[in-house]
Amino acid sequence: MLARFPETEEQLTYMAPGKEEQLRSPCRLVLIPLPFQGHISPMLQLGSILHSKGFAVTVLHTTFNPPISSDYPEFRFVSAPDNLSDQVVPTDNLLFFISHINVKCRVPFQECLAKMVEQGREEKEEIACVIYDECMHFSVAVAEHVKLPSIVLRTTSASTYISRNAIVRLKAEGVLTSQGSTSQELVPGLYPLRFKDLPVSKIGTPEIFLQFITDINKTRTSSSAVIWNTNDVLELPSLQEIQKQNRVRIFPIGPLHRIAPTSSSSLIKEDRSCITWLDKQIQNSVVYISLGSLASIDKKELAEVAWGLANSNQPFLWVIRPGSVDDLEWNKLLTEGFTEAIGENGCIVKWAPQKEVLAHDAVGGFWTHCGWNSTLESISEGVPMICKPCFGDQRVNARYVSRVWKTGIHLENIYDRGQVEKTIKRLMVDEEGKEMRQRAKYLRERVELSVRDGSSYNSLNELIELIRSF
Repeated sequence: MLARFPETEEQLTYMAPGKEEQLRSPCRLVLIPLPFQGHISPMLQLGSILHSKGFAVTVLHTTFNPPISSDYPEFRFVSAPDNLSDQVVPTDNLLFFISHINVKCRVPFQECLAKMVEQGREEKEEIACVIYDECMHFSVAVAEHVKLPSIVLRTTSASTYISRNAIVRLKAEGVLTSQGSTSQELVPGLYPLRFKDLPVSKIGTPEIFLQFITDINKTRTSSSAVIWNTNDVLELPSLQEIQKQNRVRIFPIGPLHRIAPTSSSSLIKEDRSCITWLDKQIQNSVVYISLGSLASIDKKELAEVAWGLANSNQPFLWVIRPGSVDDLEWNKLLTEGFTEAIGENGCIVKWAPQKEVLAHDAVGGFWTHCGWNSTLESISEGVPMICKPCFGDQRVNARYVSRVWKTGIHLENIYDRGQVEKTIKRLMVDEEGKEMRQRAKYLRERVELSVRDGSSYNSLNELIELIRSF
């Protein structure tokens, strides 16, 4: 059951005396998400939380990959021309796309925001501030142009932020090459990360990557605050270090999906038939496999995973997203004896309602790319993980899952059906997996307490106070 914040009169307890009337005054927030699933979801979750606290919400978004407005009828959605040609829609050059969007979107977003401010004055409805995804860093200048304060939302872990900054330092010292490192040695001062775990991007040139880090770091001085989709239970040392480095306050209020009213933010249609299939399975027996909205594998890897799953004899729910395999005829690989081998033991869908899947009693393990949203969702449901990171911050998250929280297995070797089978049995059958499941449930309880009446709860109330002060 999702945690909920108190409603009615109790909602006013976070406010200083004399602000009850202010709560009832129209006050609007403008949210600017990066147009990718892993960034849209936490931004809309944040919007839902703040809307439940009395704020009106407008989502200012690109025409590329727009959020589905019908899922949030209580929000206003405004589409700004983004001037993005088909040639820069990302396939294998995500950082170039982010760089491009920050150039192309500044003027049209500024014009849209100026119109909103003017309209707000006419309707006597103030815009309190702009909340933007860290990757949409042009939003700072746009907000300043119309004399609005801005707050940045960081959708990665706090530890990823620290490790990104370390990359800049290590490269300047000549310790790290432009392509990163495969070294197993620990990075000094960054335990448990090894050099090979650093989130050096393979998507874009080294120059673009370093510029990306520089740009998102500017918010340490230019924005009024930083919201983080994490909490003290998971990342207290990292958060304490970050606060020392920042002049502005940070608000770790995650996991956002545990606080937000239930609503889908998926850009891909979810296949709910898998829930019916899960209902027929034994408790904690099913391995759920999903590599998120951007990661991909080749057809050889697909075959090895498929036969590793089949040979494990463990029930599985496998999400194979359209476009996630590099061969358009990949499905033929799963008809050459595979279907007969698994029988009713497997369910394959194009996309699944992940939060509902992870909350299902039948799911006992999650094979994940370790994107931060997926990691938080798994932790929040007490589900241990098989971590197979693909790029960027996923390697940092996988290392923390396996070495700090100890709620998962880091699968580092190249895909091999024997290794896949062995790893699944380690998690789902062996004593090692049972111990991980116990630790995962304990971590879930601590995170839930933080959200309900602990550090995340308090940080949210303090954030609302700050926004009201604008």
